[in-house]
Amino acid sequence: MPGLLEGKAGLVTGAASGIGRACAIRFAREGAAVLVADLQSADEGGERTVNEIVMAGGRAEFFPCDVSRAADAEALVARVVERFGSLDFAHNNAGVGVHQLLHETADEDFDRVVAVNLRGTFLGIKHQVRQMLKNDGPTRGAIVNTSSNAGLRAVALLSAYAATKHGILGLTKNAAVEYANQGIRVNAVCPGAIMTPLMSGQPPARQQEILAPQAMTRFGEPEEVAAAVVWLCSEEASFITGVALPVDAGSVAWVSAHRA
Repeated sequence: MPGLLEGKAGLVTGAASGIGRACAIRFAREGAAVLVADLQSADEGGERTVNEIVMAGGRAEFFPCDVSRAADAEALVARVVERFGSLDFAHNNAGVGVHQLLHETADEDFDRVVAVNLRGTFLGIKHQVRQMLKNDGPTRGAIVNTSSNAGLRAVALLSAYAATKHGILGLTKNAAVEYANQGIRVNAVCPGAIMTPLMSGQPPARQQEILAPQAMTRFGEPEEVAAAVVWLCSEEASFITGVALPVDAGSVAWVSAHRA
């Protein structure tokens, strides 16, 4: 039985670990060729993702990319087409965060979070859409951006991160509307407390603080986000665009219920 993305090709940023790695592996499992993108400094993790895909019989390649740089975003798209023949899907996942009260957040930290999370997503969509518009219609491609439940509500100590994740939803909705009738769908996932390196690097008390506003009292796994991302990129979601899909164990619903 063919996979959901059999014969398709695309890219995943921030794919050296965490949600990005899980998504790249899931895309490959569903029959897609995947360009695994991350910083040059994360090449070891990126190659590990590639090796796992190749060992399972899939097609993948690591490509070093700083998503905050326009030239890198453009080169990433060009490499997918050169290596695999087309760009059918893209997952803009790379992101960073800083855990500080707003008034204690350094200007340079705020600028870095904006550069990677928000500018990186903007540049990704921009160059991905340019390429997808060259595909034969009526279905030209699908893009999924990683926002967060911090893109839907406040999360203490994550002002810079939350600002960019809210911004990613704005980009997602606008792009979805602008390209809906040109065959390109654009959606976002909003993960809750997922056990990634960004989470595991926090002290236990902070982890529990982030976990607290969830109906399900456990951390999610990257693979649980990957299932949603891959589905949104597939034809199973052909009538869905402009959506901010919580993958958050009910945290948004839980917070809303307690405010009522």
